[in-house]
Amino acid sequence: MASLSFSSSVSTSTPFLRPSAFLLRPRSARLPLVQAKIREIFMPALSSTMTEGKIVSWVKSEGDVLSKGESVVVVESDKADMDVETFYDGILAAIVVNEGETAPVGAAIGLLAETEAEIAEARAKAAAQSSAAPPAAAEEPAPVAPKAESPAPAPVAAATPGKLVATPFAKKLAKQHKVDITKLVGTGPFGRVTPEDVEKAAGIAPAPKANVVAAAAPVAPAAASPPKTAASYPEIPGAKIVPFTTMQAAVSRNMIESLSVPTFRVGYPIATDALDALYKKVKAKGVTMTALLAKAAAMALVQHPVVNATCKDGKSFTYNSSVNIAVAVAMDDGLITPVLQDADKLDLYLLSKKWKELVEKARAKQLQPQEYNSGTFTLSNLGMFGVDRFDAILPPGQGAIMAVGASKPTVVADKEGFFTVKNQMLVNVTADHRIIYGADLAAFLQTFAKIILNPESLTM
Repeated sequence: MASLSFSSSVSTSTPFLRPSAFLLRPRSARLPLVQAKIREIFMPALSSTMTEGKIVSWVKSEGDVLSKGESVVVVESDKADMDVETFYDGILAAIVVNEGETAPVGAAIGLLAETEAEIAEARAKAAAQSSAAPPAAAEEPAPVAPKAESPAPAPVAAATPGKLVATPFAKKLAKQHKVDITKLVGTGPFGRVTPEDVEKAAGIAPAPKANVVAAAAPVAPAAASPPKTAASYPEIPGAKIVPFTTMQAAVSRNMIESLSVPTFRVGYPIATDALDALYKKVKAKGVTMTALLAKAAAMALVQHPVVNATCKDGKSFTYNSSVNIAVAVAMDDGLITPVLQDADKLDLYLLSKKWKELVEKARAKQLQPQEYNSGTFTLSNLGMFGVDRFDAILPPGQGAIMAVGASKPTVVADKEGFFTVKNQMLVNVTADHRIIYGADLAAFLQTFAKIILNPESLTM
């Protein structure tokens, strides 16, 4: 299982003082600087798309003595399960987020005390934190119609002196909604600015908690604006509601984000008789059809770097120096795309070996972040399931994704007008139209088709 170290001190940092300052300043002025060494173990960001994590299990219990680099808790991200280690020696004084519960990235999930004398204080802080900001429930409560009489005015707070303390998600929201986060007073533990603080400043009504729904039900009139839920659909007897897993929630967020990208699709039929013949020769050596297609795509991308480019901000695009082919792999509870890094530089047999290792790690949830978040182009192959054709949704942060259908006998006409039967597959590519145009994609597919029609170059 992959591991990651992530913990940080929450005590107030002592500024540099001249020797005379200790003699001249009143004693009361120095009292806030003398604090116990109680540190937070944060929910780490295990991937670029992760906004919250789920506690799979606590490796250590409250009261256990920890050493630097020791595993403390197992966290389920949107891609994999990872051990979270501590940067510091100490005692696990309090567990803030229990097993099975979720917490946003940057939130405290546990408190680490330096000595036994500080355990009581750490537990008191954990209790206060739980009562002030309880961890997010595993299931999202059903949203309710907003109250018309409470417009949720944006709070204007005095600037917080010293270093800004805010969760990464809060900073992201502040940038998105153009909120000056330095002028907010955090309501989170130890004055941390939370996503809810940013939403209030932006005038966004916070999502109601489950107990708020119960209390507000009698007050909300039936004539209020209709809630954006599936409440209008009739309930099916015997139906069971199953909450998303962390991976399914991440896939959902990515798919919604993809809707903001203007895309277009191009289909291209390719004869596969030569490729099928090559596959029969190399299959015994452990080479899969997916590895052959990934290698062919990588070789074509070298000749058409714009298809391997990335547009992330809508104002510029980046030519990626590496050709990293992400390949979709179905999981029991979602979808993940392990990445064949520098696929154009690996020979076919080494590429196949690497792919086998990645699939095994993916299904065991042991992929490292760079093994699933570094893709520059994605390949989705449903041909192995007999699917004729399909369109794939563009992953956020990439320029194109290729959907490969099954190779099937097809009646085709040659240049002289004679009909023959050849094995043929249909390739559909979805591309970001901000950086890739129709002619670019057509040229790329022509190159890809030439490689498939004459696949000897794949084994060189």
